[in-house]
Amino acid sequence: MKNLYAQILEDMKQGEEAVMVTTCSGSEAAHTIYRGEAASNWKNRQGSDKSLYIERTGSQTIIVEHFKPRSRMFVFGGGHIALPFAHIASMLNFDVTVYDDRPSFANAARFPDASEIICDSFDNISKLVEIRQSDYVVIITRGHRHDEDCLRVILSGRLPCYMGMIGSKRRVAIVKNRMKDEGFDPEKIDALRAPIGLAIGAVTPEEIAVSIAAEVVRKRRAEFSPTAGECAASGPAESDPEMKLIEWLADGHSEDGALVTVISADGSTPRGAGAKMIIKHDGGIIGSIGGGCAEADVCRAAADIIRSGGYAIKTVDLTGSAAENDMICGGSMVVLIERID
Repeated sequence: MKNLYAQILEDMKQGEEAVMVTTCSGSEAAHTIYRGEAASNWKNRQGSDKSLYIERTGSQTIIVEHFKPRSRMFVFGGGHIALPFAHIASMLNFDVTVYDDRPSFANAARFPDASEIICDSFDNISKLVEIRQSDYVVIITRGHRHDEDCLRVILSGRLPCYMGMIGSKRRVAIVKNRMKDEGFDPEKIDALRAPIGLAIGAVTPEEIAVSIAAEVVRKRRAEFSPTAGECAASGPAESDPEMKLIEWLADGHSEDGALVTVISADGSTPRGAGAKMIIKHDGGIIGSIGGGCAEADVCRAAADIIRSGGYAIKTVDLTGSAAENDMICGGSMVVLIERID
């Protein structure tokens, strides 16, 4: 199983999505990874963008998990707004690349949270950056000319999921008209979010960064539609705790344990389908499926799986516990418990 997660992690690092199909039948759970077109076929078969879904065929339970690469955020311009925005974007689990032509602005000391920092001329962007359809792009440079350099590259290829540009309405209009005069597709130009950010009355660089981040989150969550393009990462790629578990599994730790995956959830459960938790052979826990009584019951079941091997599918009813303890969360979850060795 650990080797499977190493393959999945490598795919995600390469910007590719993968699908893992777990077939539970008899006393064993078998895993198969699908990539490329085969992964897309599974997704189309499902007909929605959920990160995990279940098919039941006779005595078999088939669990299909989608793993997408972490969303990339390109920040063009390393000025005063970029500083807080890059930090916020990293907190939101984006892989952040900062691009600026000034060494005093584009450096690791200034942007410690960035995955990559590029210091080069803005007219070299096409040689150094390849924008994907799933990317997010924020243009917050210090002038018209640099904005236009960025836009020429972006508008020449497939549009990213999100692109926004800072500037007054007058500055934005000038840049847009210039792009139209140069022959770029008006529909692509109209997709530019400018002036950038939600209208929250932001004034300071930090407030403006928050307004941009809020617009990005709105795009990633509320506005996502599978028919409108691959804009949103889903499942583990969006959740830092799940990514840490995948990395732990991929690292090939020698200790035995059990992997717990929430495969369905009904009601106001603390975690949804796709949430994961590792229970080590010594009782240690990595991650969470909600805490409290739910985890205690699962840990007891996991101890048996660690000793005997195989898997178990267990229903965890939170309704009674929630009522007794005056908890907000309730509902029920179905979890898959598998031995990892």
